[in-house]
Amino acid sequence: MPRDAHGNHLPEEMPSINLNRPLLSALEGFASLGSASRYEEEIFGIIDHITLFEDLRYAEISQLCSKMECYCANRGDVIMKENEDGDFLVIVLTGEVAVVKQGAAGEEKQLAVVGPGASLGEMSLINGKPRFATCIAREPTDIAVLTRDTIYDILVLHPSLGNKILLILLQITSQRLRETSDRLLPFIGSAAS
Repeated sequence: MPRDAHGNHLPEEMPSINLNRPLLSALEGFASLGSASRYEEEIFGIIDHITLFEDLRYAEISQLCSKMECYCANRGDVIMKENEDGDFLVIVLTGEVAVVKQGAAGEEKQLAVVGPGASLGEMSLINGKPRFATCIAREPTDIAVLTRDTIYDILVLHPSLGNKILLILLQITSQRLRETSDRLLPFIGSAAS
């Protein structure tokens, strides 16, 4: 183990990982706003509404912000598209996003409208499966993006933070599954009769 000039042990260096990756192809048409670190003040202003951050300390949120990029979507822009691969999630910072699903007959059904603090895309990020629904900006909307690769990097460079993020993502996904099951229960009961 390396030592400093006074003979004290120095911490081992963390492996170097390139956190500068190419722009996600799904977000190519969006205006890049740069690192989420530039918007920490605004993020801390809506922190009570960001489920992904609720169990993190401010220093951890700041660390996470340094690894995320922000983008601006115009009204009508598709942020995520149903059945496409999903290797990132977004946190809505400003604006509104409609979550829509294509019905069996090809019609679009609006599942929800979400605003600042909502996170979208966790399921695909975790399980690597195609997107469940399409997310469309209903007005100019700023988003922060967290990619699967960034989570892997955080797990290597900051394992404690990475593990917290994974647990939070699993809690969010589990909660959404429970809510969906609760909504479907009345239909299941009447179909069995």
